[in-house]
Amino acid sequence: MTTRLAVRAVAWSAALVCSAGAHAEGTIKIGEINSYKSQPAFLEPYKRGMELAIDEVNKAGGVGGKKLQLITRDDNANPGDTVRVAEELIAREKVDVLAGGFLSNTGMALTDFAKQKKFFYLATEPLTDKMVWSNGNAYTFRLRPSTYMQVSMLVEEALKLKKKRWALVYPNYEYGQSSVATFKAKMKAAQPDIEFVTEQATVQGKVDAGSVVQALADAKPDAIFNVLFATDLTKFVREGNTRGLFKDRPVVSVLSGEPEYLDALKSETPDGWIVTGYPVHTLKTPEHKAFYDAYQARYKDYPRQGSVVGYAGIKSLAEGIKKAGGTETEALVKAFEGLEVVSPFGKITWRAQDHQSTMGAFVGRLKKVKGKGELVDYVYRDGKDYLPSDEEVKKLRPNP
Repeated sequence: MTTRLAVRAVAWSAALVCSAGAHAEGTIKIGEINSYKSQPAFLEPYKRGMELAIDEVNKAGGVGGKKLQLITRDDNANPGDTVRVAEELIAREKVDVLAGGFLSNTGMALTDFAKQKKFFYLATEPLTDKMVWSNGNAYTFRLRPSTYMQVSMLVEEALKLKKKRWALVYPNYEYGQSSVATFKAKMKAAQPDIEFVTEQATVQGKVDAGSVVQALADAKPDAIFNVLFATDLTKFVREGNTRGLFKDRPVVSVLSGEPEYLDALKSETPDGWIVTGYPVHTLKTPEHKAFYDAYQARYKDYPRQGSVVGYAGIKSLAEGIKKAGGTETEALVKAFEGLEVVSPFGKITWRAQDHQSTMGAFVGRLKKVKGKGELVDYVYRDGKDYLPSDEEVKKLRPNP
């Protein structure tokens, strides 16, 4: 009986192995981690963009005959939970790659995790420069234009204002801190007589808009550089409008032209702000029209910035896995270095020297159109024109 049971146990184990092998052979699992509960305005459209891309890839036969499967988890906007969920996705769900991240601190947690585990991670949204430079590693690639890139685009426009006294307002964590550091350094280098008359560093998601607006008004700046976003941005704009902070005072602002934030501002959108964003309703390039029409047909709604990021992230993974011939980590890393992908914003390249994609951003001005905010007078700034040279990257990225 013991022998018979042992034989059955071996047979059962073999069947399990075969079953798991058959599942693995037919599916490529993408483990995606994000702050869905804390940042729904951006991440609900983002998830839709991912799902649209997954369906397109799978309907076209998948990648190497394998279907893509998306497995999402919430990180509670907490670095510790982020790592715990990443470990669970790898150990229990047997995912082939990791993707996602919204906040810079959770993105950095995944970056460090990827390095320790030698596991491929595609950072879709986090904007911190550390991700690809000082803390960059072989296993992490980042899609969106970084704080350095987007602030550099805005500095070009800020300098044209010829304003001397600037006030700064930003969320007091990595994204806000690095944005302001880049703005100050670049503005000072180009305009040595510039003054920064006040800095208002707020707790992310908990801005005391009244106190911040009063402090800015008391400093009597000529212009304001803003890095607040999401609900903090809405509160800041509402209070600033009420108190006349923006009257005859230019504002330069990161991300504020993105539809997910303009949707919330509606008729409160301040006219004339110089921003980075996404002109969803007026961009008519072939790549964007195809994406827009497919998204509209599926969801009966227009895409947001998050939709573009989610879609381009999945398309990049599909192209990278195809080029690598599978999901083996080292092969995938090699495949991504120099990989070219067509996104809704046009062709992007994943740089070998720092693993940053060349996706760019639109720079323009805010304007109320039919009772809601739109990005107007915009130009597309190609990301490749706002990245450091190979020699500079060697200094910024000590561990290639």
